[in-house]
Amino acid sequence: MLRNITVFGSSVVDLMSRAPHLPAPAETVKGSFFMQSPGGKGFNQAIAARKAGGDVAMITKLGRDSLSEIPLRAMREADLSEEYLFFSDSVPTGTALIMVDETTGQNAIVIVPGACSAVTDADIATVSEQICKCEYLLLQLEINQDANETAAKLAKEHGVKVIVNTAPYQPVSDDFLRGVYLVTPNEVEAEALTGVAVTDIESADRAAEVLFAKGVQNVLITLGSRGVYLNAGGVSEIIPAYRVNAIDTTGAGDAFNGGLIAALAEGKSLRDAALFANALAAISVQRLGTTASMPTRGEIDAFLREHG
Repeated sequence: MLRNITVFGSSVVDLMSRAPHLPAPAETVKGSFFMQSPGGKGFNQAIAARKAGGDVAMITKLGRDSLSEIPLRAMREADLSEEYLFFSDSVPTGTALIMVDETTGQNAIVIVPGACSAVTDADIATVSEQICKCEYLLLQLEINQDANETAAKLAKEHGVKVIVNTAPYQPVSDDFLRGVYLVTPNEVEAEALTGVAVTDIESADRAAEVLFAKGVQNVLITLGSRGVYLNAGGVSEIIPAYRVNAIDTTGAGDAFNGGLIAALAEGKSLRDAALFANALAAISVQRLGTTASMPTRGEIDAFLREHG
């Protein structure tokens, strides 16, 4: 069964600990909490989109090991089909080591992508129909880039709207960006992509112009607690974030991107989709973990009613 949203990207197992502060180099800090859970930018975004009501195909690669059972269990709980998964016999399931400052909610992360950095053209060929016939394809930069290039090319050739979340940042070619419907960097990634330091709406406009010159159709830059910058159809604005008490910002960007694509696939405008995604991210940062923090559609709708 084909889905109208395809999320093609990483799946890793998050090993998350909380401590009074993040350790300095060579420092050992006694933590207060540990949790093992499914994660990875692609996986987080797929779960967020699915729980928000999206009809999602998640394409990723796992190892044939005990850690793979963690994302598989989460997919079953979210009613997310396993039919688009690949498995490696030689490369283990990826992992992410996450340290969270329990005072500020800030985090430090080391990712070992594992199997999801070994996606092959042969893998992609088995899911090409889903990629070519969906409405939206969401990509990140946490898998091997040649696989992203292949998937994006297929999608663009068949009129699929490609969204690229440029995280974690790595250099990408102008050919990869050309024809992309939307890019969603944060301020740091936007500067790396364009050479423009994004500090206000004027500098964001300049960064957007660089991306438009590369062939990107629309630009959205996430600004953390300040909200998001959106430049679409010749109009730019900063959409404020909801004010909440954040306890764990891990996965907030993934929550946003998952909510964004779910809303777009429902037919919402880019601006309305960004408002919806802001709400999803605001709920997620008030909870611990990544996929575990993603709210249901009912929770998102209730939050929007409460906050206008």
